[in-house]
Amino acid sequence: MKLAAKLFRGLIALGLSFGLAQAAMADTVVAGVKLDDTVQIGNQTLKLNGAGVRYKVVFKVYVAALYLPELRSTTPEVLALQGAKRVTLVMMRDLSNDDLGQRFLDGLRNNLDANERTRLIGAMVTFGKIFSIVPKLKKGDILTFDWVPGTGVVCQLNGEKIGDHIADPNFYNAVLKIWLGNQPADETLKHKMLNSKE
Repeated sequence: MKLAAKLFRGLIALGLSFGLAQAAMADTVVAGVKLDDTVQIGNQTLKLNGAGVRYKVVFKVYVAALYLPELRSTTPEVLALQGAKRVTLVMMRDLSNDDLGQRFLDGLRNNLDANERTRLIGAMVTFGKIFSIVPKLKKGDILTFDWVPGTGVVCQLNGEKIGDHIADPNFYNAVLKIWLGNQPADETLKHKMLNSKE
């Protein structure tokens, strides 16, 4: 009888630990979009720092997720962090390349001073050309913007590289400021990506 009770308790403990392990492995869901809790860039594993929805008036435009080697909750900490980084965008509506490209370039201009814009003009032109490659972004499309140490800024659409990589690390920080800068695309989204309480 004692043996049966021990076995029963053991099975319950095993079941609980398995359930906890399954919960730990579960993906994060934002506005119905499933996001990986970790991603791999080269030999580096990145963790989901935070994610939220970009709204335009009342319309959901995309889900944005920030992946980092270590969790951070302020913009300066994110910008100073070494290693690979990723921003993932999952489109929630169709958008023309002109529309998204213009929003990104506006985000860069809003968050960079005149000297930074001058230094990064070549990279901004290359970045702008990336959007001319894809005529339209459809609901469900996944855009990623990676910082790959030793390579640079790498953009992918649905897992396929688009455009040329951009080697300047200052430019990747400029891209991050589109969402995390002083004039972000969406203030609420900024705090969600930083997983901050502000």
